[in-house]
Amino acid sequence: MKSTGHRLAIVTGSGRRLGRQIALALAGNGFDLVVNYVHSAKGARETVVLIHRMGQKAIAVKADVSKKVDVQRLMRKAISEFGRIDLLVNNSGLFIESPWNKTTEQIWNRTIDTNLKGTFLCCQAAAAYMVREKQGRIINIASLGGIQAWKEHLPYSVSKAGVMMLTRCLAKALAPHILVNAIAPGTIMVDGEEPPDQLHISIDKIPLKHYGKPSDITDLVLFLATTANYITGQTIVVDGGRSVQ
Repeated sequence: MKSTGHRLAIVTGSGRRLGRQIALALAGNGFDLVVNYVHSAKGARETVVLIHRMGQKAIAVKADVSKKVDVQRLMRKAISEFGRIDLLVNNSGLFIESPWNKTTEQIWNRTIDTNLKGTFLCCQAAAAYMVREKQGRIINIASLGGIQAWKEHLPYSVSKAGVMMLTRCLAKALAPHILVNAIAPGTIMVDGEEPPDQLHISIDKIPLKHYGKPSDITDLVLFLATTANYITGQTIVVDGGRSVQ
């Protein structure tokens, strides 16, 4: 499979949930896809099939974003198969309940390594190609937890705050040719893919009185990926107003 001339997007963690929805939305808007996964092999294959049905090219690549060797292999595979990298969406993340007194070194390391280090490694590797081409866009999926102090998910909040500062630093470092932005979702419900034991904040604490849906995020991804030409270094919050309370 070689480049068709279509834009190429890499979406990490796109075998399930929001990552899959982002990949499908991009495919629906003319992007070919590299569908990255670690454990969701079946879901990644299903995502690829859905993208093919939409008339776009796609491959699934297993890679642990917390490991530099895996990230480099992921980027090499994208270049060898498609000849380009136009967009990177860093979506992979761990969300582990871990208050301060129950946060083990293992939980801390796993969370920071995937959510923050993994985002940096993917940005670093993709930007190496983008800088040479003097074009490209990076979208990091942060979280409302990086703005608010989620004491029951301490490492997660810290990691996502780091993603937002990483976004700012890279936007300055990679300007003027590469745009780097972040999206900070609140509670986004993906039909059919919500863990049955996952607790969510009451809608009474959300000013708009409802949870978000995938299109609330994917529409913004598409805007940042295709239309926005004068926005970089920003974290855009999509949370129904929860952060203003």
